[in-house]
Amino acid sequence: MRRRSELRWIHIVAADAYGKQVRIGILASHGGTTLQAIIDAAEGSHPELSPCVVVSNNSGSGALERARRHGIPHEHLSSHTHPEPEALDRAIADTLSTAGAELVFLAGYMKKLGPRTLARFGGRILNTHPSLLPKFGGRGMYGDRVHQAVLDAGETRSGVSVHLVDAEYDTGPVVRQAEVEVRADDTLESLSERVRTRERALVVETLSGIATGDIALPG
Repeated sequence: MRRRSELRWIHIVAADAYGKQVRIGILASHGGTTLQAIIDAAEGSHPELSPCVVVSNNSGSGALERARRHGIPHEHLSSHTHPEPEALDRAIADTLSTAGAELVFLAGYMKKLGPRTLARFGGRILNTHPSLLPKFGGRGMYGDRVHQAVLDAGETRSGVSVHLVDAEYDTGPVVRQAEVEVRADDTLESLSERVRTRERALVVETLSGIATGDIALPG
């Protein structure tokens, strides 16, 4: 880790200020399938995207392994490496800054971000949620819990939301949404797979739109 004086600080006020390529710091907790979608896009048809660091709170996560395979800098930062919440928050913020992250994306990251990280990257942290927020969001609503709630409610449409991150769960402004049909014969497995497929595409579409200036972040 570089000394604090060596950190690169980036202050961006408009989407078109990102220029030709946007550096993305990615936080993930588990398998990293959404991370892989971003990596594949960056290495393929979306060179405007540049994953610059991957941070995981799980030392054995698939996300860290994917970062290793693609030569992306990566760190395990958690309560095991930094038992004090304030120290962990500082480590995450400094790691993202050192990597030159201009955007931060939570790709299945299951922890709340601390106040230092939220302040340093305020208005530039994005998350994805597997429903059409504000429906089926909030504390405890993630993964299959969301899809089961959608099915139990008899909804005919579900979908994916990409939103800005604030201090609460799923309450930040929505940047983009995409609908997914809920079919009469859907099971938990079939609905979740269809939503995940659309989610990965929407994430790439949204990040690319921000990088090219086609999407302006709220505020």
